[in-house]
Amino acid sequence: MSDLRITEAFLYMDYLCFRALCCKGPPPARPEYDLVCIGLTGSGKSSLLSKLCSESPDNVVSTTGFSIKAVPFQNAILNVKELGGADNIRKYWSRYYQGSQGVIFVLDSASSEDDLETARNELHSALQHPQLCTLPFLILANHQDKPAARSVQEIKKYFELEPLARGKRWILQPCSLDDMNALKDSFSQLINLLEEKDLEAVRM
Repeated sequence: MSDLRITEAFLYMDYLCFRALCCKGPPPARPEYDLVCIGLTGSGKSSLLSKLCSESPDNVVSTTGFSIKAVPFQNAILNVKELGGADNIRKYWSRYYQGSQGVIFVLDSASSEDDLETARNELHSALQHPQLCTLPFLILANHQDKPAARSVQEIKKYFELEPLARGKRWILQPCSLDDMNALKDSFSQLINLLEEKDLEAVRM
């Protein structure tokens, strides 16, 4: 090979390296999904979302109306609309469902029997609501670090999830503020469901 050919080859390799390093352009934007987060007061919705946003949950107060947080993940951004869980607010939940692409339902797995029954009724209503019934659900059995916490299997049976949610996309996961890896993994599973729904919409 002549010196000219060798020089041209090196110049071309330099050009390829330059393009690879400098001409990539901005990384593709992460998809954003609008979610609604519901659950009774004291279930831990605000604390979990604050921790996912790397905020200290120490000074968190219960949401009285609604709040919105952009929760960043490596492959998506979740715009979570958290609704207050007090008795006088729950009857207005459905006014905030429009535009949601997924649902996060947080329950206190260590709560009293009365509160657990109320949470069960609210989850059933959400699963059957016309604006939510086709959406992916992430159901978090929170406060697993408490001695009185019920197991996921107990929650699944008590909430009758298998017959009620058959044919729907839902995930039931245990969680607590002490195990952020498990919490992030639960949200990763939800993002997978949201992406699957996006792909189905494209195919249609």
